[in-house]
Amino acid sequence: MLSKQIIAVARGRSLQYASHVRSTVAPSLTRGWDIASAHARTAKFHSSKLLQAETVKVPQMAESITEGTLKTWSKQVGDSVAADEEVATIETDKIDVSVNAPQSGKIVKLLANEEDTVTVGQDLFVIEPGEVEAAAPPPPKEEQTSGESQVKDVTEPVDQQVNKELPKPPAPSESDKKSSGVKEAPKDKKEFKEKEGASKKDKKETPVAVRPAPGSRNETRVKMNRMRLRIAERLKESQNAAASLTTFNEIDMSSLMEMRKKFKDQVMKEHEVKLGYMSAFAKACTLALREIPAANASIEGEEIVYRDYVDLSVAVATPKGLVTPVVRNTETMNFVDIEKEIAFLGNKARDGKLTLEDMAGGTFTISNGGVFGSLYGTPIINLPQSAVLGMHAIKEKPVVVGGQIVIRPIMVVALTYDHRLLDGREAVTFLVKIKEYLEDPRKMLLA
Repeated sequence: MLSKQIIAVARGRSLQYASHVRSTVAPSLTRGWDIASAHARTAKFHSSKLLQAETVKVPQMAESITEGTLKTWSKQVGDSVAADEEVATIETDKIDVSVNAPQSGKIVKLLANEEDTVTVGQDLFVIEPGEVEAAAPPPPKEEQTSGESQVKDVTEPVDQQVNKELPKPPAPSESDKKSSGVKEAPKDKKEFKEKEGASKKDKKETPVAVRPAPGSRNETRVKMNRMRLRIAERLKESQNAAASLTTFNEIDMSSLMEMRKKFKDQVMKEHEVKLGYMSAFAKACTLALREIPAANASIEGEEIVYRDYVDLSVAVATPKGLVTPVVRNTETMNFVDIEKEIAFLGNKARDGKLTLEDMAGGTFTISNGGVFGSLYGTPIINLPQSAVLGMHAIKEKPVVVGGQIVIRPIMVVALTYDHRLLDGREAVTFLVKIKEYLEDPRKMLLA
């Protein structure tokens, strides 16, 4: 009987101990599993984020462009970028191409250096997707406390606050020192002699006049950009390929200037564009090109290509070089339409935003060197075109009109043409047609 009671007591204690162990150990195991699972989830999140990192390649720029020069990195490693934000700029022989971020995130790695030659499809940089971090607010300005502000009584009104700091006692003068009997400590004799000797030496030495250096003879070498290299190549190709010849004429600008003066304010008010001389020259050239088709043609191999449309290339000077955006189908445009298109393309050219489509083609070129003050010049043909018109500055000159010598505003115009396509008769006739249209703009309404 006693042994059974002992066994029952032992069993009860073991059951009580087991329940105690479960109650104490299980929560700790549960907490440990929760912590471990949280770390696992965190690790899983980071690993998936790294797997989403995207390598951005050099984009397709155009059919004829396969490589370019990486000019600038707009972003560096660690910088945050928004979607479609510019990261790099690639310079080609025709245009500058911007490489934008495909999505918002952070730049993880740059795979090329500035001034490197990069090809289409080459890996350029790595971006890790994520939200763009908001800019941190500027730190609050620290309140500057001066000695004066510390002395002022804060309880007083602002307009009555005064500086209560006691004034500093003035330094004793020489007379006060003598009257008070205070004597300065005698200086070291050695130090006194050294200073005296140095002062005598300075007095004996006279400054030597320095001979001015001659003018600088430094030289700076700058690598030509791709656009400048391409322009040089094209110009030399034109000189070597075309049988260039230039003919000149003078245009009396009186009627055109009077028309512009009369209607420029009305055009600006109604169409919000300036009425210049380029629209009149473009329209006159378009009408003359329709009458002389060879000036609007080009040579391709052993064939001559004649065109029923007119696409005018307008030369625009930019910091990187001369570009010629194209005003298309000018035969369907009036003065205002031409001015709007020229202004639009000119702004894009100066902002460096021209595309290859803006400069592709062109059947005839107009170059206005007069905006820079040029009086005469022989423009170069823009191959494969057959002719180019050069405008120049307007100058007042004495001319004979009706047997009388009068002063008129005169512009010298030059037509450079390819003698393989145009004979002298056609070239001169073409330029005379332009002269007649511009000296009496009303004729353009009847053409």
